[in-house]
Amino acid sequence: MVTADGHGEPGTPRVRQTAMRTHRCGDLRLADAGETVTVCGWVAHRRQHGQSLQFLDLRDYSGVVQCVVDGTVDVRSEYVLKITGTVTERPEGTVNPQLATGQVELRDCKVDVLSVAKPPPFPLDDRADNVDESTRLAYRYLDLRRERMQRNLRVRSAALSAIRTALAPLGFAEVETPLLMPSTPEGAREFIVPSRQFPGSFYALPQSPQLFKQLLMVGGMDRYFQFARCLRDEDLRADRQYEFTQLDLEMSFVDQQDVLDVVTSAVLAATEAAVDVPVPPVVTMTWHEAMDRYGVDKPDLRFGMELVELTSVFAGSGFKAFAGAGAVKGVRVPGGSATHNRKALDTLTDTAKKLGAKGLVWMRVGAGGTLESPVAKFLSPEELAGIVTRTEAAEGDLLLLVADEWMTACEVLGQLRNQLGRPPAGEGGFRYVWVVDFPLFVGIDQATGRPKPGHHPFTRPHPDDVDKMESDPLEVRSRAYDLVLNGWELGSGSIRIHEPDLQQRIFGLLGITPEEANARFGFFLTPFGYGAPPHGGFAFGIDRLVAILAGEDNIREVIAFPKTQSGLDPMTGAPTQVDERQLRELGVRVVAAPPA
Repeated sequence: MVTADGHGEPGTPRVRQTAMRTHRCGDLRLADAGETVTVCGWVAHRRQHGQSLQFLDLRDYSGVVQCVVDGTVDVRSEYVLKITGTVTERPEGTVNPQLATGQVELRDCKVDVLSVAKPPPFPLDDRADNVDESTRLAYRYLDLRRERMQRNLRVRSAALSAIRTALAPLGFAEVETPLLMPSTPEGAREFIVPSRQFPGSFYALPQSPQLFKQLLMVGGMDRYFQFARCLRDEDLRADRQYEFTQLDLEMSFVDQQDVLDVVTSAVLAATEAAVDVPVPPVVTMTWHEAMDRYGVDKPDLRFGMELVELTSVFAGSGFKAFAGAGAVKGVRVPGGSATHNRKALDTLTDTAKKLGAKGLVWMRVGAGGTLESPVAKFLSPEELAGIVTRTEAAEGDLLLLVADEWMTACEVLGQLRNQLGRPPAGEGGFRYVWVVDFPLFVGIDQATGRPKPGHHPFTRPHPDDVDKMESDPLEVRSRAYDLVLNGWELGSGSIRIHEPDLQQRIFGLLGITPEEANARFGFFLTPFGYGAPPHGGFAFGIDRLVAILAGEDNIREVIAFPKTQSGLDPMTGAPTQVDERQLRELGVRVVAAPPA
């Protein structure tokens, strides 16, 4: 477990006895009293007491220790020092319970200045959280000295180490796959690399190692993993960067549950290594159940407010808006009547309409289960009582109802549920859930009349639904699965198609001819004719996992050197222009970008 000061829990081995230091600053305890030690680090604070005494708080990544210096030493904040002194118990009344080293200090100190420092552009403590992000990133090497950033990166390191330790005994081999590969433009937008030796030809940087890891299974590796660097030229947001890291794994001769069990053990090991919080058992639910109960395919289980099915309550209702709907669903907001005035309710209604609903019905719950609502007068006493019973409503609650097609009703209420009830990052513990049995196809392309794949085209259909692929493709489930943590999709995977005839059948449904398939995926499909084992795999975002474990809303806070949301690097100035000589050597000419 990584503690708040950024290093291991008590009892872990100390870093000591190097050429320059005997101890880390944060390691010193009362048991070390009387020992002469040498520590190295940065001046966090300096306090002068008259002409004869100076207090220096020396900081390294492990923590801070107070050093008492006789006389005056000409140092300032962020100077790098080596201090040799005697560990001494602090005088009564001066103990600092906020520091792990707060019971001791160094006395009789000899100070060596290893490096001087200019005043930093912002304070290197919690006050920097309010500094403009572009400034923090421009001086990221200073930002990284802060306790918060040190802890985040060590949480990341602990999580990765635990995952490796969990996978090794299970027979996994760590294998690196290429960073320069052919372009596969049917996915996300790629980063393209021009080839100097083959002018006019280009490599692509990998969006994922998907094709190569499946070829490793064809090659008999049996079980593979890597912490893969992936790149996608997509717009950035809080949970997305151009370049990101994912745990990527693949397994041969397995079914879906085998993959889920392995990934579950890995993420639980990472969680245990990073945080000291009990984690409830990982649950599994189908995609349909997730949508029906939570309105999203990445449900946050840290809070209740589940969607309630109300369609049967209004069977034969005289209220046409409910009687003619494909589905009527509701959600109960505990205590919501007091926190939502009429203006707030109008805002919720507008939000529901923007999300695709025809409207939103709200109901305040009064004493004895009475319902106050603009539509209450149109409903029978039995219908009103049915609403209260089904939603388990209590006085002071707010009920929100949507009548529409099932998917629309689920999605709209799911968004409102998250908006009204979702806890902040870092609160409510950690709730993992597997979502399985996703639809193989997610709609029909109006231009082509062909089904649109919900995952990549190598995903295996559910064995019970294979016969429906041509007759009713939208009813076909897949052997695809997502892992969700606190409402964030960590990653996804699937059992793959390993038979050429089934793969061609899927391509046929998607309108991909054998010639097109060979042109686009030939290097991948040809090996499958030489005997491919049944296999499946998974990949999840390390950045997202660590952000959640560290209690951060933005993955930039758990990446050492991220880009801004606009894709810039204020520290290095990237992206930068390339000189003409390099462009000529690559056979590349820069032209004006087409209008957006």
